[in-house]
Amino acid sequence: MGSTGNSDDLSYASATAVADMIRTKKVSSSEVLEHFLARVERFDGAINAVVTLDEERARAAAATADAAVVSGAKLGPLHGVPMTVKDSYATAGLRTTSGAPQLADYVPEEDAWAVAAMRGAGAIVYGKTNLPIWAGDFQSFNEVFGTTNNPWDVSRTPGGSSGGSAAALAAGFTPIELGSDIGGSIRLPAHMCGVLGHKPSYGIVPGHGHVSGPPGTLSMADLAVYGPMARSVDDLKLQLSLMAGPDVWSKPAWQLDLPSSPVAGVSELRVATWFDDPAAPVESDTVALLEAAAKTLADAGAIVDNEARPPFTLEKVVETFGKLLMAALSGGHTRESIEKFAGDQSDTPLGRDRRYSSMRHREWLSTNERRLQMRREFARFFDDWDVLLLPVMARTAFPHDHHFPQTTRLVDVGDSEVQYMELTNWMAPAGSCYLPATVVPVGLGVDGLPVGIQIVGPFLGDLTTLAVASMLSEMLPSLGVPVLAEEGATK
Repeated sequence: MGSTGNSDDLSYASATAVADMIRTKKVSSSEVLEHFLARVERFDGAINAVVTLDEERARAAAATADAAVVSGAKLGPLHGVPMTVKDSYATAGLRTTSGAPQLADYVPEEDAWAVAAMRGAGAIVYGKTNLPIWAGDFQSFNEVFGTTNNPWDVSRTPGGSSGGSAAALAAGFTPIELGSDIGGSIRLPAHMCGVLGHKPSYGIVPGHGHVSGPPGTLSMADLAVYGPMARSVDDLKLQLSLMAGPDVWSKPAWQLDLPSSPVAGVSELRVATWFDDPAAPVESDTVALLEAAAKTLADAGAIVDNEARPPFTLEKVVETFGKLLMAALSGGHTRESIEKFAGDQSDTPLGRDRRYSSMRHREWLSTNERRLQMRREFARFFDDWDVLLLPVMARTAFPHDHHFPQTTRLVDVGDSEVQYMELTNWMAPAGSCYLPATVVPVGLGVDGLPVGIQIVGPFLGDLTTLAVASMLSEMLPSLGVPVLAEEGATK
């Protein structure tokens, strides 16, 4: 692929680099903001990632940030850095729709927890990015803002639900983003757009103000996590350090102190890989890129084992994940998403499949016990291995398909067609067992589209998966950046 810039260009600089440039007066916050606003105007017409702008307030915030630099005031780690935010995160004074027509004009009074953390570190939110309705798909389209396209190939999806976030990063519209992930919504878009994403260990980042249901909802869904997306591992680490901590209920009594990575260098690293499975076949060119990434670690001195597995099958963890996911999504506020997923399937084999139907509480308890048994086995597995490398998805980004219900969609994988939801099968191990997973790009497939790898670690081992992500990112060649079509469209 060609390039629209290089690592020194503001468009593709890291947030930490931009903050340093602002702090040392090499560039002003106002100049960076105007750069991103102009870039969105110039290129976003064909992508449709940034769906709401907050230009006036962002310009005022950038001017205030520049004045603080001049005055010598104490500056936060993201001081003056403009960014966009996924439209499921409440942003005070700025429209937040979660892709739902019911919220087309909703303007929150308070920031979501994660947004407040970014602003508290000095970041300036200048826009919101697209997603599916109620963050309930792994494509990104809705009746409010339409379809977001993949910057690498606009005929393909950028993934979802954090598809607008990933597309904005890949297109150079923002250095960092906020994602959320219940069934792969950080990991899948990062893979499809060639950017980085981190699914935190369950429960370490508060989800207050994340609008995946009616505003004001207090319950936090099982499996759901809230995490950073970026183009550099250092940015992921910084964002996680800002976002992580106790929720409002627990804050009076405890604090979070994630264990540091036990791995000081590649030569100390113990890696297990699981790159293909009959329960979720992966295209051969994708497997080849994953194997090449693992070989890079092995060549640098890491112990790499391609046969090590936890003592359960992928099929079993996928089944457990499917049941837990449907239970987590079965609240009344997500009924519209569930109906769009399954439709009227009551008298079909699918409708009789417990993964996609209502579950009695005693059934959930049984499924949860199975999950806990798997968590224990994973804990034992990670006594012997630092990380487990997995595919993110069986293939690269696929063409747009907006047919409803979602269960009628089919996707080509190699020479076969698979059911749409089977593309999430590799989300199951980390998702169902509450494990951290970091996604980094490892190369381009034969179709020229990005492929990512999923680095999974033990529960609360987030700094370990991020450390391995940093090692891989430093050793693997850059993907480059997508060629963008100049549209001149404004939002």
